[in-house]
Amino acid sequence: MASSTCLRRFSQLSLDRATQPAFAPRSLLAATQASCFSTSAARHANPTGKKGMGAAPKRGTKTLNVKKGRKDTVKDLSKKPSPGDRKAMRKRIVLSNNNALEVPGLKDLEKDNALDPSNEGKVMGLAENVVDALRAVEAFKPSQGWSLFRRPATLMRKETIQVAQLLKEAEEAPEGQAKKTLRRILTGQRMSGKSTLILQGLAMGVLRDWVVIHLPEGQDLVNAHTEYAPLPGSQPTQYTQDLYTANLLSQIIKANEKILASININTNPSLPFPLPANSNLKQLADLGIINPEASWPVFAALWKELTQPGRPPIMLGLDGLSHVMGESQYMSAEVKRIHAFDLTIVRHFIDHLSGKVALPNGGLVLAATTKSNSPTSPALDFSIQVAEARQNKASDLPQWNPYANVDQRAMEALKDIEVLKVGGMSKEEARSIMEYYAASGMLRAKVDEGFVTEKWSLAGMGNIGELERASVRLRV
Repeated sequence: MASSTCLRRFSQLSLDRATQPAFAPRSLLAATQASCFSTSAARHANPTGKKGMGAAPKRGTKTLNVKKGRKDTVKDLSKKPSPGDRKAMRKRIVLSNNNALEVPGLKDLEKDNALDPSNEGKVMGLAENVVDALRAVEAFKPSQGWSLFRRPATLMRKETIQVAQLLKEAEEAPEGQAKKTLRRILTGQRMSGKSTLILQGLAMGVLRDWVVIHLPEGQDLVNAHTEYAPLPGSQPTQYTQDLYTANLLSQIIKANEKILASININTNPSLPFPLPANSNLKQLADLGIINPEASWPVFAALWKELTQPGRPPIMLGLDGLSHVMGESQYMSAEVKRIHAFDLTIVRHFIDHLSGKVALPNGGLVLAATTKSNSPTSPALDFSIQVAEARQNKASDLPQWNPYANVDQRAMEALKDIEVLKVGGMSKEEARSIMEYYAASGMLRAKVDEGFVTEKWSLAGMGNIGELERASVRLRV
């Protein structure tokens, strides 16, 4: 019965199609169709197929329809950093960790024991006034592990005691003789502690009431990131960096405020503005900060005052020496590269490092090489090789290839230098620093002979940076 009904319905549907015109729209044809196996009325069918369940999408067809938000809403949610935020984060220095333990029995480095040779192999803390001075001159580096411990402390290595002996030698001049100006270039492998050694020298200089002046990055002097201008009347033409010099004066005041405020001006400096009566050196440096266009004449006047008889010794430091051993990124009026030695700040430091200009009241000039971010300087590399051979009393000194390309000005400045090689720590020094790690709660292992030997070997025979990485930073 059901089959006859379906056949009758199928014949009626065929007759309807035959009687409809050829040009009838598809929607009209679909409206007259009905399934012979369905009991639903034709008027309830969905001719468009836009709603309800349909056939599965074809392969490769995207079916997800996500409504896009407004562009202004997305822009509000993703705030871009302000100018200088990235650099501030990159150079941010954290010197304390409240989660670390206070090390019991940690003694501070003080004026009386700063130059004591018996401190070798000990970890000494840095007092707050010393930390403030070192922070002012940017002696701390973001790559160093200061943020792991409760407060800054440093290991008095063999090389640190050698620097302390240099400070002592510069202070204790024989009767009737001029005080010495000692010069050293710090060399060594990457992460061997050269920058930390400069920091230790600056810390001992602060404790011994020296005037400390530090150029934290040689790259910042030559990468053309600060304003510059030719110095009037200079022959050959020298170039000043007014903003950099004003910032350097600010660092000098913060690190040596007590000393500068206690010294009155004795000379009659030639400045583009008058000086108040009975001014001290701090007030003189403040004028260079307020008037950056006159920062270099103010720095020259300040240096002249600091080198007068009876003034304290001076310590000069520079990190990243190889950056200033060639041409800079600055351009002259003739569209030629300006040599780094023609920049007044660099020229001032190189004159004292080379021995061309001495410090009348004695002092120490320290310059550190770098292996992390260092341009090639054949003149510096060759001069260091010659200096090491000379200090080791080698029979034959290295000979330079006359046909090789070399910066002659750098060769001339470095022909009479002395070097201090920063090598790996001894096992006793490694044990001392690892015991400090354990006392701070940053090393959860028993510091015995086997453990120290293992980490000391993994650290390249005592490389301080690798030792810190293997014992404190690396978590297995």
